[in-house]
Amino acid sequence: MAHLPLVPVLVGPTGVGKTAVAAEIARLRPVTVISADARQVYRHLDIGTAKPPPALRAIVPHVGIDLIEPGERYSAGRFAREAAVWLEQVRAAGREPLVVGGTGFYVRALTDGLFQEPPLDPPRRESLRAWAARLPAARLAHWAARLDRGFAGGGRQRGARAIEVALLTGRALSWWQREARATGAMRPWYIHLTLPRDGLHRRIAARVDGMLAAGLVAEVRGLLEGGLDAGAPGLDGVGYREVVAMLRSTLPASGLRDAIVVATRRYAKRQETWFRNQLRDQTSDVRHQTSEVWTLDATESPVTLAAKILERWQTVNTAA
Repeated sequence: MAHLPLVPVLVGPTGVGKTAVAAEIARLRPVTVISADARQVYRHLDIGTAKPPPALRAIVPHVGIDLIEPGERYSAGRFAREAAVWLEQVRAAGREPLVVGGTGFYVRALTDGLFQEPPLDPPRRESLRAWAARLPAARLAHWAARLDRGFAGGGRQRGARAIEVALLTGRALSWWQREARATGAMRPWYIHLTLPRDGLHRRIAARVDGMLAAGLVAEVRGLLEGGLDAGAPGLDGVGYREVVAMLRSTLPASGLRDAIVVATRRYAKRQETWFRNQLRDQTSDVRHQTSEVWTLDATESPVTLAAKILERWQTVNTAA
């Protein structure tokens, strides 16, 4: 692992301010942001995924955004393979990579390596996918957790994948990820942005208000009117599924804002739990002896945080 480059990885829950901090870092260093966000890979899903604004992306190069159409599937494994190529391209262009994101499985796939998946029988796999697609979300999560004690949640796609791997291989997906891993593409230096709960909740509420004012409902309505299925991958994310429910009259319009706020808070809590536990488990691995998790209070301004990160980055990078 020593020959692999050390790369800063900026993580934290939704709404904590990762994009703003990355933008300030980019004002001081020639970085290219590698987005590790499972929602921002979808084209046309702009408002509800809080993609970096076009003005910022015109100044700071970003990769990992707008890769596929809503309705398509994009796995952590595919992200890791493609991100490994992006890392090389960024360095070849004379820039520095900065991984930014809130999707823990994407981060782990890139830094910890892909597991070698056994061959899965295609007809049986498709049959299982069709069966899983008919299950209510709670029931799907129930079966995934029963078949894989390491299942940490994360939506219908992850639940369906946990089920199919467990049933078709006889071993849980978490087992394969733990026992059949290959080498990662980089060594991570984690900067974990956190906020006190009340502060994060205020930012989440303001963010939801901003999304609704920017036209989140119109964004979803346009996709549905264009023929996208209401249950398609992409529309099952936080914010989008609540708008879909409202447009299908299963959620009153008056309750939309609060429903999104509550769902986002729950999602942020799951993210925080993942980063707090999984990153530290990962850095105890012998292959990540030089990794570090630096928890940073994000109540300070993005300018101040960026300066602190770059100052410490000089020390960490020299020591590596």
